[in-house]
Parts: sequence; structure tokens; C-alpha cells
Amino acid sequence: MSTQAADAIVIGAGHNGLVAANELADAGWSVVVVEATGVPGGAVRSAEVTAPGYRNDLFSSFYPLGFVSPALTALDLGEHGLRWRHAPDVLAHVLPDGRVARLHRDVEITAASLDEFAPGDGDRWRAAFAAWRPVADPLVRALLTPFPPVRASAELLRGEGVAGALRLARRLVLPVRALGREMFAGEGGPLLLAGCALHTDLSPEDAGGGFFGWLLAMLGQQVGWPVPEGGAQRITDALVARLEERGGRIVYGAPADRVLIARGRAMGVRAGGDLYRAHRAVLADVPAPALYLDLVGAAHLPPRLVEDLEHFRWDGSTVKVDWALSGPIPWRNPAAAGAGTVHLDADLNGLSRYAADLASGDLPARPFLLAGQMTTSDPGRSPAGTESLWAYTHLPFRTQWHAEEIAAHVERMEAVLEEHAPGFRALVVGRHVAGPAELHGANPSLVGGTLGGGTAAAYQQLFLRPVPGLGRPDTPVDRLFLASSSAHPGGGVHGAPGHNAARAALVRAGRAGSAYAAAVGAAHRAIYR
Repeated sequence: MSTQAADAIVIGAGHNGLVAANELADAGWSVVVVEATGVPGGAVRSAEVTAPGYRNDLFSSFYPLGFVSPALTALDLGEHGLRWRHAPDVLAHVLPDGRVARLHRDVEITAASLDEFAPGDGDRWRAAFAAWRPVADPLVRALLTPFPPVRASAELLRGEGVAGALRLARRLVLPVRALGREMFAGEGGPLLLAGCALHTDLSPEDAGGGFFGWLLAMLGQQVGWPVPEGGAQRITDALVARLEERGGRIVYGAPADRVLIARGRAMGVRAGGDLYRAHRAVLADVPAPALYLDLVGAAHLPPRLVEDLEHFRWDGSTVKVDWALSGPIPWRNPAAAGAGTVHLDADLNGLSRYAADLASGDLPARPFLLAGQMTTSDPGRSPAGTESLWAYTHLPFRTQWHAEEIAAHVERMEAVLEEHAPGFRALVVGRHVAGPAELHGANPSLVGGTLGGGTAAAYQQLFLRPVPGLGRPDTPVDRLFLASSSAHPGGGVHGAPGHNAARAALVRAGRAGSAYAAAVGAAHRAIYR
């Protein structure tokens, strides 16, 4: 057993851990990242898993929040090779009857598509986007900066006034079905919003779903849903190169099994059989239950926090399939051909039925697919004239699945694709299936194949994430910070949890650190007594 030391020890080389490590290195700290697997990136990785020459994103692919995130944009990853690409269309929602609602970065093209569903819905979309533009920047900052977002909220209040801010607050809690009904007369607009909302684990009837649907749809109209040129791995490669350039170090094959604590303060980490002493802070890019119950242990935590963790809720499990296709997808409706992302085969009631099956613990007989045409988005992802395609669908949350269940559900997924693209199966030259077990095995933070670090439901957001508390990365253990998607603001590739944890660690180590620690400690005692 060896002992090493640094100003900060970061547990986990997912993108949040790498963002935190970079920001601390920028501040002049020495940083060591301990990573359980043999590679960095967490859920931001790429490889050839279907056929030679086909570059597949193993987990996440499209990054509208990452493109606008203050945490990522401040790191200037373009200096380390990150380039963005866009598909011709941002999104296509394909209905069961074959009609397609299109979202394009040209608002006139989006509006024309929605007018096909109901005359006047194009103007309603233009009005919605015009209302979005002045609130976009402060709203994104409010979402992705530490809670409470005082400055961004004040800017929103100045811009919108009290009346506008109150109506915006109402929109943030509306179910997406209700929001779509208020905004549009036809089916197209509500489906664009609802399909976006179902990137989370929220149903069309869940509070807060309207916000996620509106946010992702409006970002798609404003900046698109870009992909990194060459694959998601390019984000990770840029973060790693930037960190190493600043003296940071990553130790691979070093699963953390204990946060070392003395007198209520995090002193370091035991990982891979070695000890890593932290002079200033420990930051953990791991799920909240893993940090608190496995790495810290109940003996070092307020009993009420341990009780609260019994009510922590994961988001749904996932199955993801990648295909190498010998040609473009033969869509029955060619309006889907130019979209980077395709939401496939559900109207609004179908989305509700699909979500109800998941809530009931049942596998939907007809899964709703979220699909990515990656060569359409970035031509270098596969040989000329071919397509690198993926699709995933949500499952009820379980930690154990039978292989036969997953295989049967993959068959249902392919049947949906074949129905809307006759001849799809004949084009398949390679396939890779990642069920919940495979996702979890490749990234230990994806517990049971979950993607969001915990449910996006309103009862586990803001100061309720991951449990009722401060909504900040600070933990009841001094100098220990939660830097994963289990912390506010939650899932997605935007780096905000890592950024927030790094900011908190810097404040704690600064001149006002003792007063800061005392205030945080007093707040935690009041919450968990």
C-alpha cells in the first residue's frame, strides 16, 4: 500500500469529476483523480462496437446543455480539439400514423412543419421562441449554477418583472401535456415538447415535465442539439488533455472504497488499495447513495440523512442498441431523414401509456424510441453512404434483468424501426446491445442502467436533491463535496455538478472558509437534527 497526497482528490473521472478537477487545477491546486475503470469519461465515451469504421457513442450523444453550459464553455475545450457538428434537422417526432413534426434551427422551417398539424401553430411557435430569447441566458445560468441562483434570478426578475416572473414560475411546474395544450392547437407542437420531456423519467402528466420539454425544445431552436465531431469521446479527451496540461493526474483501475474521515473532516480516500491524502478537499463524482452509504458510512452521518436516503429514487433503467447500417435509414416518411434525433412512434396518449407501463413496473408492449442518426449528424462517424444509428428506450427501474427480457425488448425496438423504415433490418451489418447490466458494468455510476443520477421528479430537485437539504454540493462531512448528477441540478452533460462542487471547495479553502464551514455545519445540523 502506497500513500500519495494532493490538494484535492476527485473520485471518478466522469465528465463532472473532470470539470471539477480542471477548475481546481486552474486555481493552482494539485489534483489527483481516482477512477474505478480503465478509461475516463463515465457516460461520455465512444468506441467501435458494431463494425469496423463505425464510431459509436456508448452512452450520451447530443449536447444542447453542454453547448451552452457556463461550466463547459469557460474551459475553452475548443483549444483541445473539441469541434461541434449539426444534423440538417435538430429533431423529428414520428407519429404512429407516419406524420412527422420537425424541429429545425431555422424557425421558419419549424413553424411550417407545425402549421401542417394546425394552421396558426407556426405563429404560436414563433411567439414562444420570441418569448424564450430574452430569458434564455439567465434561465440557463439559474439552472446550472449553485442553488439558490441569486444573480440569475434577479436578472430574470428585472427583465420579466413580477408578473412575467410569476408566469414563468408557473410554466416551470406545469406537466408537459398541460403546457402543450396551452401553447398549441394541433398535435405537432405538443409532441415536440413531450418527446423532449421524456428524455427524463417524467411522464406527460408529471409536474415539471413542461419545463424540461420547453427547455430542450427551445435550446434546439436556438442552438440546435450539437454533437462533437468524431464522437462524444472528444469531450472527454479535451477535458483530460486540459487537466494533464495543468499538472492534474488520473489514476485508473483504482475503485474508491472509503473516504477517510477524522474529526468530522474528509482527509483523503482509499482507492485501489492505496491511500490518497487530501490537503484541502475530496470531491465525489459518484451517486449519492454510493458516497454516503458505501464510501462514508452511516457512522459519520446524521441519522436523519441516512433515513432520508431510504427515500432516494432512481430514474428508470435503460436499454440502448447501436446498429451499423450499410445505407441510410429508408424512412417511410422522408421528413425524418435529416434529423439528428428521432422520437419514434407515439402520440401524446401513447407517451402517457408508455409512461404508465413504466410506473407500473411493466415492459411496454410498444416502446417509445429515442434514436440518433449519427452519420447524418457527423459524416465521419461511418463510411460514406452508410449510417451509424442508435436507439434507446426506458425500462422500469430494476437492478436485475433477465437476458431473455432484454432480448425480447430489443426485438420490439427493431419492429418499431422496421415498421417506420421498411427494409431497416436488411441494412444491419452490426449490432451492439447494452442492457442495464452492461451499462452499469461499463460505468458503475449508471446503477441499474439509470442515466440521470436519480429521478428528475420535482420531489427530488433543487434543495430536495439528492435528499432534503441545501441544494448545494456540501455534505455533512467538512471538506467533502458531492460532484455527481445526484447533486443539483441533476443529469445531463453540462458539468454543472462538478463546477458547483469545485466552487464550494475553493470557498471552503479560502479566507472565509472557517465561517463558511460553520454556516454550512449549522444549516446541516438544523436540517438533520
